[in-house]
Amino acid sequence: MSNSIPSRLDKDALAEGLRNGNRAALARAITLVESRKAEHRQIARVLIQDLLPLTGKAHRVGITGVPGVGKSTTIDTLGSNLTASGHKVAVLAVDPSSTRTGGSILGDKTRMAQLAVDKNAFIRPSPSAGTLGGVAAKTRESMLLCEAAGFDVILVETVGIGQSETTVADMVDFFLVLMLPGAGDELQGIKKGVLEIADMIAVNKADGDGAMRARSAASDYRAALHILAPKSPTWSPPVITVSGLANQDLDKLWEQVELHRAKMTATGEWQTRRADQQVAWMWDMLQQRMMDALQNDPRTSDRLKTLETSVRSGDTAVSFAVDELAGLIGLDT
Repeated sequence: MSNSIPSRLDKDALAEGLRNGNRAALARAITLVESRKAEHRQIARVLIQDLLPLTGKAHRVGITGVPGVGKSTTIDTLGSNLTASGHKVAVLAVDPSSTRTGGSILGDKTRMAQLAVDKNAFIRPSPSAGTLGGVAAKTRESMLLCEAAGFDVILVETVGIGQSETTVADMVDFFLVLMLPGAGDELQGIKKGVLEIADMIAVNKADGDGAMRARSAASDYRAALHILAPKSPTWSPPVITVSGLANQDLDKLWEQVELHRAKMTATGEWQTRRADQQVAWMWDMLQQRMMDALQNDPRTSDRLKTLETSVRSGDTAVSFAVDELAGLIGLDT
């Protein structure tokens, strides 16, 4: 079945396909979500609303790390371990494609050789160019569609640069940061913000000659985490060593994910976090919709360009420009 969207999409048939776990139907539904056509977006919204009772039960795990840390290999091996133990695993890649190069991480699908041919796995990159917020919105909706299709583990991969880490951390239950052995200079370069949002740090490539360096790096990361206040009084982020390539200690990694959910559920923090994420998502979508309307409204689009030029040149104060634009759409103060 093609992933293209027909001119007349049978929403009910698509919903039925998702309920039956049909991966082709899932791919078509996500393509619908990613479409820029208003009619497709409207169908997607209704589809997600209809399927909402089937969502919310999966493990949502975000995974980040610098390029070269071995994210794809680790996800491929971890995901294969999980499908072998009876899970259904979906991998979603958040990629705010470069506005300069248009690049994306579509290659991840080919680098995850085991999962790519696993009938209990689904891999979907997000190659859409534009703002990170726009990509994140599509990823959230894709996550719900995957859950409706019966996937009980959602792994959300981020390229590990810019603000993508924070964006992904705000849409998942558990945020894993992969690190390289030999902390040294790298520890100095770690953004404090990444450590503050991590639920666990896993030092990868801890096999062979890298084992000793990985243990040393893990010790340094534990010391760095020790001086930071944890996100939750219930959970102190552990630091472990793993090897995605050698399939070493990935079982311990997943045990921590499950332990985290059990502890956070017991205190009610897991449920609160999910609810807060939903409300934050609503506001994000509303802001994006308002920005789209402002930029495309014939009452403001031409004047917007003129004022932008005037503000850039320093001829018009920002507050004055905002007041005028707000007045054009009836938001006078």
